Amino acid sequence: MDKMIVQGEISSKILTLRGQNVMLDRDLAKLYQVENRVLNQAVKRNIDRFPDDFMFQLNKEEFENLKSQIVISSSVHGGIRKMPYAFTEEGIYMLATVLNSKVAVQTNIAIIRTFKKLREFSKHYNTLAKQIMAVERKSDKQYGELKKALDELVESSRVVDEKVMGFLK
Repeated sequence: MDKMIVQGEISSKILTLRGQNVMLDRDLAKLYQVENRVLNQAVKRNIDRFPDDFMFQLNKEEFENLKSQIVISSSVHGGIRKMPYAFTEEGIYMLATVLNSKVAVQTNIAIIRTFKKLREFSKHYNTLAKQIMAVERKSDKQYGELKKALDELVESSRVVDEKVMGFLK
């Protein structure tokens, strides 16, 4: 049950930005049980381990869009003063080499497992979506054939009704 809660907590923090699944520095800091500034300082001290495809800083438009979707405090009241950093899956793996605490190691293992489960779910989801589309195509074809047969039946019953006129004795 505890693993399910952790995976649920982690998966709720995974966002899609620039076509990639990422996690924000502040969410990772909470999971690693360190201050956000401590996480960012560790990354900056080891910046050569974090190329652009591992980590990027959000631009103003992305940040504004994100603010409208999730609660981010105002910078006027001590909230975010700099644009957050987003870490891709590979960047999160690299964080394990930068943060060497037991909590960081265990958290990284949980994050890796969560990303793996999301990939597995995605594969099954895509397979299921293809199967549903195939069933829909087949049922559309069957519906068309059934409609055609019913239309022919209705048409043939009209012809019989038109021949009978008046009363039969």
